Amino acid sequence: MSEAAADPSDWTIARRFRGFVPVVVDVETGGLDPQGHALLELAAVLLDVDEHGRLYPTEEIAVSVHPSHLTEVDPVSIKIHGIDPSDPEREAVEERAALDAFFRPIRRQVKALNARRAILVGHNAPFDLAVVKAACERTGYKRNPFHPFSTLDTVTAAAVAIGETVLAKACTAAGFDWDNSRAHGALYDAQKTAELFCHITNRLSTEKGRAALRVREPLK
Repeated sequence: MSEAAADPSDWTIARRFRGFVPVVVDVETGGLDPQGHALLELAAVLLDVDEHGRLYPTEEIAVSVHPSHLTEVDPVSIKIHGIDPSDPEREAVEERAALDAFFRPIRRQVKALNARRAILVGHNAPFDLAVVKAACERTGYKRNPFHPFSTLDTVTAAAVAIGETVLAKACTAAGFDWDNSRAHGALYDAQKTAELFCHITNRLSTEKGRAALRVREPLK
């Protein structure tokens, strides 16, 4: 089927990304060691494409996680993000239950789109993926929907498209509001990363939402 003859209803976000579903993820942890430091928050923003092929955020996922007994919390990290792991108002759940709640809507979208897998989008995405994979290993969780090593990193994308690498500075340069009082919360950072990723991707796409360098390639 040629580009001109393509049915617009066939153009899904999975087709835009060669069979993968990008999901924007942010984590908050008890330190910088994915294996040794606790996972405290998981957040994700699912994405879709409109009738013009432009990306936009849809569903949000946010889960507070009770630190695994196999991990530690570095007090320095608490000073950065302000999360008190023992605060009952967090309504934190055990790691395995948190992963299940986190992954369920992602797997549902992957299945609905008949996609290969989800692919993690993040600001310094390899760290977020490493944290998620470490939690899966600790809990024996076998249904991680994310590609095991590939990511889409907004640090690189922002450096190329905007000339900034810090999330706050990149969002500000792109014209988005930034609230320092909400930064370092997993959901807020995921929301802003999603805004940034959609903004950059849409700028670098054709008017129909296709990847600019692939516009003449037949759809298969």
